[in-house]
Amino acid sequence: MNEQREILNSTQLEIIIKRLSQELIESHQDFSNSVIVSLQPRGKYLAKRIISCLSENFNINSIDSGDLDISFYRDDLLTKKSPIITEKINMDITVDNKRVILIDDVLFTARSVRAAMDAVMPFGRPKSIELLVLIDRRLSRHIPIQPNYVGKIVDAIDSERVVVDWLKNSVLILKDKNE
Repeated sequence: MNEQREILNSTQLEIIIKRLSQELIESHQDFSNSVIVSLQPRGKYLAKRIISCLSENFNINSIDSGDLDISFYRDDLLTKKSPIITEKINMDITVDNKRVILIDDVLFTARSVRAAMDAVMPFGRPKSIELLVLIDRRLSRHIPIQPNYVGKIVDAIDSERVVVDWLKNSVLILKDKNE
């Protein structure tokens, strides 16, 4: 049985998404030389919310974006019984000489971000790559990667899972009661 606690509710989540959108505007102005790339499968929900917020609240409507499948770039691909392979890939953009903003929901070990940096290269050579995450689990890095934009920093132990529930608009920490 799992024990859970909510660390972000719907209102807090909306405030964070708006703040992250404003931080992106400060850095990328009109996004004419920027590309938003979400990490499949869960980063695409945050990217859609960010793009929607930029459009609705700040009238920025023409942002190049794509959803990146990192499945075959993961360093644990052969060690998993059933690898995560996304159903639909939407990456019909070039990142050549563009400022790429990688978006994911939770930054944990940073292995998926390392895979994403490799996976983005077949789409061109970016001018720069930045990272935006909703949750930064800062105590569990395996690779020295830090986000440029952070919604919330969470100190969770390895036995705890941080789950973003986009249907309920909340973020939970789940802990197995047996531990």
